[in-house]
Amino acid sequence: MSTATDTPFSLTHPVELPADFSPDAILAFHGRDASGVAERVDAGILQKGLAWEGRAACLTIRFHSDHAEARLAIDGEPVDDPRETFDRMLRRMLGLTQPVADFERAYRSHPEIGRLIAARPWLRVPVSPTPFEALTWAITGQQITVKAALSLRRKMIQAAGLTHSEGLVCYPDAMRLGALGEADFRAAGFSRTKALTLIGLGTAVRSGEIPLDAWVDDLAVDEIRKRLLNVRGIGPWTIDYTLLRGFGWLDGSLHGDVAVRRNLQLLLGAPEKITEDNAKRWLAQFSPWRALIGAHLWALKSSDIY
Repeated sequence: MSTATDTPFSLTHPVELPADFSPDAILAFHGRDASGVAERVDAGILQKGLAWEGRAACLTIRFHSDHAEARLAIDGEPVDDPRETFDRMLRRMLGLTQPVADFERAYRSHPEIGRLIAARPWLRVPVSPTPFEALTWAITGQQITVKAALSLRRKMIQAAGLTHSEGLVCYPDAMRLGALGEADFRAAGFSRTKALTLIGLGTAVRSGEIPLDAWVDDLAVDEIRKRLLNVRGIGPWTIDYTLLRGFGWLDGSLHGDVAVRRNLQLLLGAPEKITEDNAKRWLAQFSPWRALIGAHLWALKSSDIY
């Protein structure tokens, strides 16, 4: 935990937003836990606790019509100049690196995809500040409801114990999470399997075997799949979700996601439930946009169709 002797550091950085940008998706994504323990969302403002070089930090993003004003407040002086890293992180988080115009130009007239685009034009996928957060969240949420996953996530963040001076508890990095043992995860409500997966992942990240941060600048998808599959408890769905939410890669196939299959059935008007194999085959025709279509399906409502 940061102490009173730490010299606080603050950086403010404006980000220009395209005319078609809407902050609704990112505010909803980071506001999904209404407890306000690690994130607060209010009136177009996002505040989020995170770890920066192992120190407690608070990210604040204020959305305006044509730009976002971002502030990074760190409880302590950073070792490296954070400006370039902060800019890249913000652009990933806001989906500004995603070529959604190319996607919409290609599929606006498609009989099914066109309906998704018409319902939510210029949809960008919110991305987590770090791939580690996205991956640990994906593991946490395996085969349980979002409500249950949020409860586990909140308890894990609190157990890690990194609190920023402005009050938010920070999502832990691999070093901070590595201080937790199996008993800590179990006390937070995690199954033994998930606890051991998270412990194993943390060890692999700290050793450099899983270089998540390095992959941000060198997205070797096949290598990422290969290495993550070597971590017990991580499978294809977790990897594809992480590639989307952690790196902003738009071509992972989310056919294993229940909500994607349920809403695909709605979109197609299919009388029977869509199987994983059927969803995989249907999504395959839209490569390299499969994950972006999955995100559109996540957002689909029956009122968009009828």
